[in-house]
Amino acid sequence: MRGSPTDSSPSTGHGRAHRAAGAVASAALLLPLLGAAPSDSGARTSSARLQSAFADAAAQYDVPRSVLLAVSYLQSRWDAHGGAPSVTGGYGPMHLTDARTAIARTVAPHHSDATEDARGDDSRKPLLPDTKVPENTQLPARLKTLTKAAELTGIPAERLRTDAAANVAGGAALLAAAQKQLGEPLSDDAADWYGAVARYSGADDTATAATYADDVFEVIRRGEHRTTDAGQQVALAAQPELRSSTAQLGGTGLRAARAAGTECPATVSCEWIPAPYEEFGEGDYGNHDLGNRPKSQSIEYIVVHDTEGAWEGVLNMVQDPTYVSWQYTLRSTDGHIAQHVKAKDVAWHAGNWYVNAKSIGLEHEGFLAAPDAWYTEAMYRSSARLVTYLAKKYGIPLDRQHILGHDTVPGPTSANIPGMHTDPGPYWDWQHYFALLGKPLRAAPGSNGGLVTVLPQFAEHKPEFTGCVTKGEPCAAHGSSAVRLHTRPRADAPLVKDIGLRPNGADSTIDVNDLGSRVSTGQRYAVAGRDGDWTAIWYLGQKAWFKNPAKQPTAVNATGLVVTPKAGLTEIPVYGRAYPEKAAYPAGVPVQEVSPLPYKLLKGQKYSAGDKVPGEYFYAPTFDTTPHRVVRGKDMYYEIQFGHRVAYVRAADVRAVPSAS
Repeated sequence: MRGSPTDSSPSTGHGRAHRAAGAVASAALLLPLLGAAPSDSGARTSSARLQSAFADAAAQYDVPRSVLLAVSYLQSRWDAHGGAPSVTGGYGPMHLTDARTAIARTVAPHHSDATEDARGDDSRKPLLPDTKVPENTQLPARLKTLTKAAELTGIPAERLRTDAAANVAGGAALLAAAQKQLGEPLSDDAADWYGAVARYSGADDTATAATYADDVFEVIRRGEHRTTDAGQQVALAAQPELRSSTAQLGGTGLRAARAAGTECPATVSCEWIPAPYEEFGEGDYGNHDLGNRPKSQSIEYIVVHDTEGAWEGVLNMVQDPTYVSWQYTLRSTDGHIAQHVKAKDVAWHAGNWYVNAKSIGLEHEGFLAAPDAWYTEAMYRSSARLVTYLAKKYGIPLDRQHILGHDTVPGPTSANIPGMHTDPGPYWDWQHYFALLGKPLRAAPGSNGGLVTVLPQFAEHKPEFTGCVTKGEPCAAHGSSAVRLHTRPRADAPLVKDIGLRPNGADSTIDVNDLGSRVSTGQRYAVAGRDGDWTAIWYLGQKAWFKNPAKQPTAVNATGLVVTPKAGLTEIPVYGRAYPEKAAYPAGVPVQEVSPLPYKLLKGQKYSAGDKVPGEYFYAPTFDTTPHRVVRGKDMYYEIQFGHRVAYVRAADVRAVPSAS
């Protein structure tokens, strides 16, 4: 959504797996960080403080260091987030939750800002709800673990929130307490801690807890190492032969998951919390449309959103028949998934009816303008498993032309562009996400493919943004997937303008919600020129420059199909939806205007092309499904990467050619 200012400070970076050859003895789990450096080496010792904190806490509370490290990795990838809380009120490397303290930082949830018609269908009046999220007076135990840690350790709550070492000790105490409650020994063998890890997840059902514990043990088997947001070097050596006592799950006292009716892979925990299909008022209804996908029409996209609100409140929204809907919500603390709308049906989530009718929407618990309301590793992994499953089931390619952010969904008409949402924002780690999808983003061989894939290194790439906390004020420096665009190959050159966002020609800004002059990791664009460390691309009908030094590239070589205007055409229109021509509509179905956006694709310009698709419109204006129709025309369209958002051009207007030609 369009993010609201909220508290923020540095967040997670991009980790890399480390795999050691052969079995590793439990007594030597931690990789040496100092190597042959002298023991008094100040810089190296300083950067190893967090590693030592894990070792000290493990020894004090009799928890295997590998278990403590792996649990922390899944919660925060070892980041401390500068003491800022997550969307669920979690603090520090162990994500100890204190939601009561953090709740004042919460901002308006997704869709309730009423700037975007989430349905995006011209055949009905705009859907601009103003729902108030009910307050939750009772917080579940999973949102109060920091209070419990304070009781167990005697460490003041404020220190647990702000001191990374204290936070690690608190997490160790919680794990040890869970192990004792299960009647299990404080064993040195990580295999004996499966049940305690499952309980640490905060899940209240066995499926969620088991998925979480399985992920933790997979981290131990594979090993990890990375430099945290605070510059701390942390490592966990691999134990590839580790087994786990999964039978302990039966003694945790957790309920069986309510999985009936869900469309989820076996590798995630999923429950069914239905969005209501109900009629109310004078012929109005909500909060989605019944369909018959993929038989009636194909599913082409998966749209990644963030909730801009916390789990319980978001679930209240999707169960409101007068509100909007999406297919799945993913919980931050443990990656648990709730499904609300069947894949065959059309949810109201993306602000563009064409995209809604062709997509599945995923809401992730988090805030785009608050990097430290972080997207946890557990949620990233759960989301990747769900997307991989859906992509395989419905034949959706795993690339940025089909796995869309809400911020890359185009406004269906010129009037809609300024109100379109901007989540999941510049701090969603697309590079890490696609690695988890099993489709890592990388360069194509060679150097002159005619296209580039945007690919900055997330942790090191920290463009300046404003408006995360206060409008116009700088955001904290933070790793980002976004790359900024200029009108000339100079850092002091003006930013590229977006006449759709600002028809009066006003300048683009570096506000965290301003998409007018930036591109995002994984997106592909046609190369328009090079000048030293700078690369130009075709963007919104103009040449746009970004810094792309060879030593620290922000984009890499790519090849593929591009479109350019046919011979004899000086410019062609660009569309925000691929609707059929007038002749395709049967009697009784109002013709939907094929309205161009305010942009032009000019002679000599090229744009990366995705699928070639027929014009299509799902007519569904009533609660009674009898008059519903899928109208499919003869006109064909190409999806293109035109600006930050995708767009469509008529195939009859363009030539499609290889990018390197």
